[in-house]
Amino acid sequence: MARVKNRSWRRFFVSRSGLVLMGFLAVAGYFLWIEHQAHVIAALPWLLVGGCLVMHLFMHRGHSGHGHHGGEAETESAEDKAEDVGRRAP
Repeated sequence: MARVKNRSWRRFFVSRSGLVLMGFLAVAGYFLWIEHQAHVIAALPWLLVGGCLVMHLFMHRGHSGHGHHGGEAETESAEDKAEDVGRRAP
């Protein structure tokens, strides 16, 4: 079923209506860029800062926030610790 939908989109973009839509979107995008270029470029540093904040927020969810930062010894599994104890024994 997904292939049928994919083909219908391809056929639309090659049809006359699809080509007109793509041309209109290209012209509209060009004029939007020309008219608002100064605003977009002025916002880029803030978008970078905002992107860093959002990335920080989502990436810290993987290890339950800031409370579990520690050395490598805290993140070792019980098997790794047992192997180290076994190697150290005479």
